[in-house]
Amino acid sequence: MQKKAPSVEEEAAATGTAVADKPAVVDEPAGAKLPLVYPDMVIPFALLILCFIAWGVAQDLTAPMVAAFKGIFTMSTLQASLVQFAYFGAYFLLALPAAFINQRFGYKVGVLSGLGLAALGAFLFYPASLVMTYGFFLAALFVMAAGLSILETSANPFAIAMGPEENSTKRLNLAQAFNPLGTNLGVLLAVFLIYPYLNPATAEQREAMPPEWLVEIQRAELNAVMGPYLGLAVALALIWAAIAMRKTPTSHETVVSDTHMNFGATAGRLFRNRSYSFGVAAQFFNVAAQVCVWTYIILYVDEVVPGGDKIMGGWFLQASLIVFFIARFVMVWLMNYIRATTLLAILAFAAVLLCLYAAFFPGVSGAWAIVAVSFCLSLMFPTIYGVSLRGLGPDTKFGAAFLVMAIVGGAIMPAVMGAVTDATNAAVAFVVPAACFAFVGAYGLYDLSRSRSGDGADEPEIIMSGH
Repeated sequence: MQKKAPSVEEEAAATGTAVADKPAVVDEPAGAKLPLVYPDMVIPFALLILCFIAWGVAQDLTAPMVAAFKGIFTMSTLQASLVQFAYFGAYFLLALPAAFINQRFGYKVGVLSGLGLAALGAFLFYPASLVMTYGFFLAALFVMAAGLSILETSANPFAIAMGPEENSTKRLNLAQAFNPLGTNLGVLLAVFLIYPYLNPATAEQREAMPPEWLVEIQRAELNAVMGPYLGLAVALALIWAAIAMRKTPTSHETVVSDTHMNFGATAGRLFRNRSYSFGVAAQFFNVAAQVCVWTYIILYVDEVVPGGDKIMGGWFLQASLIVFFIARFVMVWLMNYIRATTLLAILAFAAVLLCLYAAFFPGVSGAWAIVAVSFCLSLMFPTIYGVSLRGLGPDTKFGAAFLVMAIVGGAIMPAVMGAVTDATNAAVAFVVPAACFAFVGAYGLYDLSRSRSGDGADEPEIIMSGH
């Protein structure tokens, strides 16, 4: 890739100064005659959507592995939960390295790096099934999630850069709308290709088996686990090849040379920007609330719905994911008429009320209230992401990394909710996601207040180069 002479915006980023008196760009709800995607980016955008679907499959194919590995290896829930720690830990640790890749080489290289590493991790499930050790599976999962972290850190801002900044939030919502298609597919793969092949023998029964019998059972179970991941590895490799062979214009993003990269100065500018730092915190609580709601709806149905059990809870979870998927497209349409952060504030506070209803009016209606929360969730991640990155210019790539690192909220707050559940019950524990949604709603109101007051930024913002 040929290096470009630094622009005014890049010089500003390198020296810690700002481009003077440029207003923040906001998503215009209606009437703006701008292309959603630049004409030379239509096919790359379509290929990028495949990435959003792919990591959705990986995410919700991995979640059921906690229960699967607990039975296969006869281990405690704590040991089995290392699956989630490996997944979220990789996301946290690889986001910043992904930002350096994007900053130096561009988003396309970041996307290809993430796809390649994720495909390698998914393929490693094959040797892991031969070795038959839990640690090998965790290592494979970590490598795959590391690739997905790089992919997500690159793909989200890449989608933003594929069209005018004025409608960037709408474009990212459209790309993210296809992610739930992958999450639903991941759940179905686990339900139909893994769970039916897990031996129902209890831990006590497995301990009483002759060792050679147990090994044969475990081998069959691990082969069932391996199959979907090998299929995922092939799919990721095909997407990698399609994107690698397609020439992608680089005129719509800034690639900064080594001499103009100053991570310390960039991080300082980012977190002095109150809108951005508030957005990172809002993303932490948004992802935390999402994981809490989808993780504990099964337990809620099992414990407080009359006649409910884990199977019924699983169907409620599936209903939640379908609602989430449909709502993503509804929100893209609504953003033609209503400002994105107006919708964000309304839906966040609606989610607070729905969670409180589920907490204090437990039963079937409470379970459906939790399903309805997924309608509210549909808008949140891409909107917080897009609004937080707005106007960051060359700092966008590191800004994207910190927003991905905020996904670690999905590992922390569910543990808090679990402690509340142990102390009370599965219903009352829904006050935890209610509090998280309240923080997200506050962020929406903050952005709206800045717009009304004309305060486009806490400091003069840098407009993205090439826009």
